[in-house]
Amino acid sequence: MLHSMTRVSHHTASGLLSATWPLMFVTRSARLCQKSNSFFPLRSAHVVSSRGRRNMATSSDASSLLEYGRNVTNGLGRITEGIITSGKGSYVEYADGRKMLDFTTGIGVTGLGHCHPKVSKAAADQCMNIVHAQCSIAFHEPYLKLIKKLLPIMPDPSLDSFFFWNSGSESVEAALKLARTVTGRQNIICMQGAYHGRTFGAMAVTRSKTIYSKGFAPLMPGVFTIPFPFWHQLGQTPDTPESALVSQCLYQLDLLLTQQTAPSDTAAIIVEPVLGEGGYVPAPAAFLEGLRAVCDKHGILLIADEVQSGFSRTGKFFAIEYSGVRPDIMIIAKGLANGFPLSGVITRKELTNKLTPGSMGGTYAGNAVACAAACAVVDAMHEENILENVNARSTELFKALHAIKAEHPKHILDVRGQGLMVAVEFASSASPGAEHDAVAAQVGSAMASRVAKKCIERGMLILTTSVYEVVRFIPPLNISAADLAKGTEIFREAVKEVIREG
Repeated sequence: MLHSMTRVSHHTASGLLSATWPLMFVTRSARLCQKSNSFFPLRSAHVVSSRGRRNMATSSDASSLLEYGRNVTNGLGRITEGIITSGKGSYVEYADGRKMLDFTTGIGVTGLGHCHPKVSKAAADQCMNIVHAQCSIAFHEPYLKLIKKLLPIMPDPSLDSFFFWNSGSESVEAALKLARTVTGRQNIICMQGAYHGRTFGAMAVTRSKTIYSKGFAPLMPGVFTIPFPFWHQLGQTPDTPESALVSQCLYQLDLLLTQQTAPSDTAAIIVEPVLGEGGYVPAPAAFLEGLRAVCDKHGILLIADEVQSGFSRTGKFFAIEYSGVRPDIMIIAKGLANGFPLSGVITRKELTNKLTPGSMGGTYAGNAVACAAACAVVDAMHEENILENVNARSTELFKALHAIKAEHPKHILDVRGQGLMVAVEFASSASPGAEHDAVAAQVGSAMASRVAKKCIERGMLILTTSVYEVVRFIPPLNISAADLAKGTEIFREAVKEVIREG
């Protein structure tokens, strides 16, 4: 409780927090709590003011720290070099003084912007109560409060049993374990182009890029793949009727269940309601309805992976709401706690009642601080009309991107997505299967990565995605109209420059 925090000595309080969370978070939280006169003063030796932090982060300091980058595993990649020292709202700051508009939100995580006051304060308050209340020892309040807040926003009232973990990949693992356990079956059907994570089970059902599993075989057995209704995967063009794409994919599913994995051996079908790493492609409602029908017919569980598309990202709390389809299991993460590590597996009690106590768990699963932050996220989404802003900004974003496409019809193939989960795909003569691709074009090579690089040079962080030439837009859900317009103008100029360069 806030009033109890003042009774903690300056040294103890600051030492506890600085040992628990990164200094950037501590500093931000200290400033927030100081405003309510309920926290230790900023003169504490362990807390640095924002101005002091900037002064500390001189070029020489940054250069010295960056030397330790050589000790970071080569398995990690980065789109920029340098050290991010702070973030606020739609912007981040680097140690060298750069202030960048962030259209990555940490890959769809900080949906409410960096260091949202309500979320950071909730986490700071929880740090002074209990940080680690291990889930196999006892309940803790934030865990149960989060369930109370999530129940009313579930896409279907049948989703009433919760297990919180740390990352999206871990929740995918838990969902696969659950599906196999309660059905007594082994096989899993996933989508071509899908991304579900880099841990072993999640990696096995990931089909977006070979880089995630190259060299790690043998992977988890019992995994089968069908095409997702994305025109590229079926060798079609962007104007192919949706009904034709859906029909072909459901036909392939029927063949799979006849030729490769019998329904009686199939535990689950896992699908992203919006294909993420595969290119930001919304699943047509008819496709999800078809999957539901097949699952109902054969007793197969339908798993909806809402890790990236959930928590208002697409203009609804969960993207599967657009179809009205009921998932048996739903996976959440990323925007759930606005940067604090938290994920969840949500299903029906009639399924989880079949689990043996102890078959699920984890040392840090459902951490109290992360759950407190998530509670504040749900509150902020209601109180700040986040869905309304997402849909308003989405309309503006699509209008701007379609205008850019109209300026460069030879170079831009497609603008697609939902809400503020949007992609622009550039033409290419070097995409996978280009010799068979009806839309392969002799234009500049590697346009997506070159455009993204130009955007970064102009002061905006943005990401590419998929094996095709795709740039993805995942700005904060509460981004202002002005910052959105600024970002799309940066993108427009970057596209023009890359096209001029050829």
